[in-house]
Amino acid sequence: MNKSYIAILIVLLASALLGMAIAEDPGYLLIAWRNMSVETSIWVGLAVLIGLWLLFMLVRGLIRLLRVSGRKVNPWSRHNRGRRASSAATRGLLEFAEGHWSQALRLLKRSAPHAEQPLINYLAAARAAHELEDYGESDSLLREAHDTTPKADVAIAVTQAQLQIARGQHEQALATLTRLRKDHPKHLYALKLMSQLYVRLEDWPRLQQMLPELRKHKVLGEAEQQVLEHQVYLALLAQAGQRALQFDPPQPDPINGVWNQVPKAMRHDPTLVEAYCLQLRGMGAQELAEQTLRAELKQHFNDRLVHHYGLVQGKDPAKQLSTAEQWLGEHPHDATLLLALGRLSLRNSLWGKAREYFEASFASKRDIQTCAELVRLLEHMDEHQASEAMLRQGFALMVHDLPALPMPDKR
Repeated sequence: MNKSYIAILIVLLASALLGMAIAEDPGYLLIAWRNMSVETSIWVGLAVLIGLWLLFMLVRGLIRLLRVSGRKVNPWSRHNRGRRASSAATRGLLEFAEGHWSQALRLLKRSAPHAEQPLINYLAAARAAHELEDYGESDSLLREAHDTTPKADVAIAVTQAQLQIARGQHEQALATLTRLRKDHPKHLYALKLMSQLYVRLEDWPRLQQMLPELRKHKVLGEAEQQVLEHQVYLALLAQAGQRALQFDPPQPDPINGVWNQVPKAMRHDPTLVEAYCLQLRGMGAQELAEQTLRAELKQHFNDRLVHHYGLVQGKDPAKQLSTAEQWLGEHPHDATLLLALGRLSLRNSLWGKAREYFEASFASKRDIQTCAELVRLLEHMDEHQASEAMLRQGFALMVHDLPALPMPDKR
């Protein structure tokens, strides 16, 4: 049987039962108030109450309908203002992404006061004003962002620091990041920004103090971390070399002080060893430089370090030459080693051996520096013809990269 038929039967049955109840006993209801009174049956009174309730629900529904339609029709309603603000914010962010800074600034500023989340609008507007080089407006928008969303102080401070760094306002950026790190010491991006700022300020001692924390939290990639560590210690060694020259006579203490701070794993890095020994040579500590180079080269052969080993003057020139000749067994045709051996032979007054090493080096690699050493040696050995022949070869090396240009005819 159809469900609708069942429902009709139930309604008819209920109506019949209700009619029988009303006919059997209509009841009596009296409502009196002051000089007024109303008499009726209970069933009529109940029907009036139900009718009033239905009328109330109808009126309330009409009021709601009018309110909803009024929000959609009235252009100044909160609903429409919010919808317009959302639309303007979306268009403003699109303009920002496309690099249309003026349009983005106008749309984002207009929509921010009515947006549900005004922070994004204010931050993007501040960046747009920065791109327009309207720094006063940019800072004003950041203040408005803080006023509307004070709990977003971290995001606002990070944005402000980024903009200050981009403008070259390094001292202001340092103050902003210092305050941010004080309030939020575990904020890793603030730590990264601080490290970038110290690089720009060339504040190497403070940056050195940050290196362990940067590595601990893996703020930078491994390759980037290593580059930064090298940059820091190279700069610190250079600064120490300047301080060492201020002593009378120059003393290696500042240079050694920095070298002792270099992590042990980095003390075998050829670039740092080279920088350390260059600073030692610069202030006259050649014996210490020779010892450092010799110890490193015994463990790791490196052309750059071999080159410097041939330039420093150790305590015992004969031992220094003998040490370098031991490396010749594994690197018999290394031009840099042969050049260094020639120079060490000169320190030991072994002119013939020096010539042999220089000639072997030049045969292995035609280098202008080796050529110059040979020319100088041959000139002092009174072998002027050989010296001039070598000089012509050196000149050919120098003019090799010159552009092809017209020259006067030989006569």
